[in-house]
Amino acid sequence: MEHGSFPKCQKCEKGDLVPLSDFGSQGAPIHYKAWVCTYPDCGFNIKIRNGEVYTNEPILDGALHTRTRREYAP
Repeated sequence: MEHGSFPKCQKCEKGDLVPLSDFGSQGAPIHYKAWVCTYPDCGFNIKIRNGEVYTNEPILDGALHTRTRREYAP
């Protein structure tokens, strides 16, 4: 792997594996929490959650997620 490039997906050999980051429950950044294939028809992903490794979980479109706003009484 060249510096600045991502590894090829071993499942489809068409896409690259790119890292995703997230934030923990207390707001701390979690770098490289997941790796996903960039080839849409492949869908390979590997994730770490609570110290466990998960592969090929369903990928959901975040655009479909609706945020709820909590309203607090004064």
